[in-house]
Amino acid sequence: ITNGMPLELRIAFKPAASISMPQRTIDIEKNIETDLKVKGRHDPCVVPRAPPVVDSIVGIILLDQCIKCNLIPRVLKELE
Repeated sequence: ITNGMPLELRIAFKPAASISMPQRTIDIEKNIETDLKVKGRHDPCVVPRAPPVVDSIVGIILLDQCIKCNLIPRVLKELE
C-alpha cells in the first residue's frame, strides 16, 4: 500500500459557505433587493484547519486498505 516514501496528494476544498460580511441579495418571495448577514461562527479561510483533516482522512483510508488486504486483522467480526 505504501513503501514508506512520502505520499503526494492533490487536495481541493470547497469555498466557505458563509462569511461575516453583509452581502447584497434578492428576496425572491418579496422580489426586493436586501442585505444578507449570516450570524454565528465563520471560517473565511479553511487553510489552517486543512492539514489535520487531510492527515486524519489519509490515515483512515490507509487503515481501511490494510484491513481489506488482510494486513491488519479485523477487530469486529462481520455478521453473517
